[in-house]
Amino acid sequence: MEMNREKLCASKADGSSDSAYHCSTCHDDEEWSNTSRGRAKSRSLSASPALGSTKEFRRTRSLHGPCPVTTFGPKACMLQNPKTIMHIQDPASQRLTWNKPPKSVLVIKKIRDASLLQPFKELCVYLTEENNMIVYVEKKVLEDPAIANDDNFGPVKKKFCTFREDYDDISNQIDFIICLGGDGTLLYASSLFQGSVPPVMAFHLGSLGFLTPFNFENFQSQVTQVIEGNAALVLRSRLKVKVVKEHREKMTVQNGIEENGVVSTNIEKEVGKQIMQYQVLNEVVVDRGPSSYLSNVDVFLDGHLITTVQGDGVIVSTPTGSTAYAAAAGASMIHPNVPAIMITPICPHSLSFRPIVVPAGVELKIMLSPDARNTAWVSFDGRKRQEICHGDSISITTSCYPLPSICFRDPVSDWFESLAECLHWNVRKKQNNFAVEE
Repeated sequence: MEMNREKLCASKADGSSDSAYHCSTCHDDEEWSNTSRGRAKSRSLSASPALGSTKEFRRTRSLHGPCPVTTFGPKACMLQNPKTIMHIQDPASQRLTWNKPPKSVLVIKKIRDASLLQPFKELCVYLTEENNMIVYVEKKVLEDPAIANDDNFGPVKKKFCTFREDYDDISNQIDFIICLGGDGTLLYASSLFQGSVPPVMAFHLGSLGFLTPFNFENFQSQVTQVIEGNAALVLRSRLKVKVVKEHREKMTVQNGIEENGVVSTNIEKEVGKQIMQYQVLNEVVVDRGPSSYLSNVDVFLDGHLITTVQGDGVIVSTPTGSTAYAAAAGASMIHPNVPAIMITPICPHSLSFRPIVVPAGVELKIMLSPDARNTAWVSFDGRKRQEICHGDSISITTSCYPLPSICFRDPVSDWFESLAECLHWNVRKKQNNFAVEE
């Protein structure tokens, strides 16, 4: 065993260990088991960074058990896969840190909401004058007459950097994002970044606020903590969606209304095909549209036909989207740290068609059945709605670009508090106890 360990260390020194598999049976000391057999040391979300020995292990609050061991018995090992999509991490160890101090912030405000004007102005003044931050704001937000005609806000407004959706690329210019509004502002922030997403801090100023854990009363201290890197994170997985459509100059719907297609920021054209890609935070919805017929679509998993959906449609959602449309359609609610994809039918024409959960990383493909009577329609987080015809396909898998959402307390407490406060989960009058007889 000592000789094998020396050989492995020698191969690591000459650079050959990148492709070699380190079997934990060859390294029974604590240092090697820290990386190959067990979970790395983590800390509570409320604790400061631990500087203890790497040989020290302790359990933390976690929705997952320890990372699976890579050895099974004395000789069997898990074959390493270089195409790993997502690393499962203890939620209690996910904390925000900065490589360099943040300098730019994107402020997203809910449009057409007069109650947000004063919070928006207070936040922007605090960011620009007290923190000397570069503030990015969407151009249509500043076109609001209440902001455009405010002379006192004019000096602050001149410091803004503006952009237009689908025209300007700001993906490499934003250090973090602040959302003012409801859950829709977080979904909109996700749609602006088709690659890596900066950390998102969402203030609850909308109607529901399931995904927005922060209250605006003490925004100064909360924003300061984020700028200093003192915050917990929950990584909300997204779906990478690829729509392949047979190239058509013009598509017509049954009622005769012309549809010119959907303009996407990422469009590739092949011979006779059009390819569009999206990053989806909540769900992909395939439905029957305006047709009176049942939708009839085939669902493939890793190339194998698993079922045909006959009903109003099907929802493919992330764990974050499990508390949205999928929950209304009867699916279970899944914590965002669980790596999974949910498949939920919409009013299926079968009593036994139950929602299912499949592992994150599988590739789903949805197509119209060959004998389908009508076309289908698809939308992505409620946006970019378009028609799906025979020969078109929708490929869905887990994206390698999650959305890092900043927590108010920690991923577990925030999620259960949202269930109780927003959805009134398991709220009922308590049962009376028996009277005690003396």
